[in-house]
Amino acid sequence: MDNLIIATSRADAAAAEAVEQHHAQLAGALRLAVERVVAAAVSGGDGAEPARAALVRWCREELVPHALAEEKTMYPAAHGLTEGRLLVDGMVGEHEVIVRLVEELAAATEPVRAAAVARALLELFESHLAKENELVLPLLVAAADVSLAGLLEGMHDLLGGDAREHAGGEGAGAGAGHTCTCGEVDAAGYPELDARAVPHAIRHATIFGALDAVHPGGGLVLVAPHDPLPLLAQVEQRAPGAFEVSYLERGPEAWRLQLVRRDA
Repeated sequence: MDNLIIATSRADAAAAEAVEQHHAQLAGALRLAVERVVAAAVSGGDGAEPARAALVRWCREELVPHALAEEKTMYPAAHGLTEGRLLVDGMVGEHEVIVRLVEELAAATEPVRAAAVARALLELFESHLAKENELVLPLLVAAADVSLAGLLEGMHDLLGGDAREHAGGEGAGAGAGHTCTCGEVDAAGYPELDARAVPHAIRHATIFGALDAVHPGGGLVLVAPHDPLPLLAQVEQRAPGAFEVSYLERGPEAWRLQLVRRDA
């Protein structure tokens, strides 16, 4: 279900939406990286160590700085509200667990162990984001003496590079790069992102986060509840010609597409 936030100002409502969109991008990127670690552990190939190292690097460069930025901005404001004190104490505790999991992942030497820690990190982070979206943000934007927009001014780690752009448009458009229409093809072992399980309001942002984490020559398989032509148009607008798109399945229950990032 989409989260409804009642704000005291338009600026705060826009700021809350921007944070939710960035949360979705982070979740999408993390899910893709974790799927790579798990797939490498299952296959037993040579990709386990590069996948683990890439996930650790992403966490240290993106996830952990995001958490620290929250503790300097949103969390103190929420902690100052009577109804937010215990909630924020618990959220800070979860940050500590997230950091420990990242360090445990960095120290993991066995692929199966790395996969288990990565999966635990993903589950905790997604649960953590849900509480921020559904509890912390509504608490802040409803407080008359708190300006969420003011708290987040210039905070790249909380809003991301393009999180202020609305990610949910549904207008028709062309696909990303070349879209194959000559029939279905087989996936090349890329990780799968099932967008049907993602709330509509943050669905596109989640997919963008996953696509941003795809390296040249890599890809992902997207599962959508309909032919995602509007999404493909947005992908092309964000990164013209960056992805080769092939349909693996064309409904009626699901559409499966393979998106491969072209070499630079």
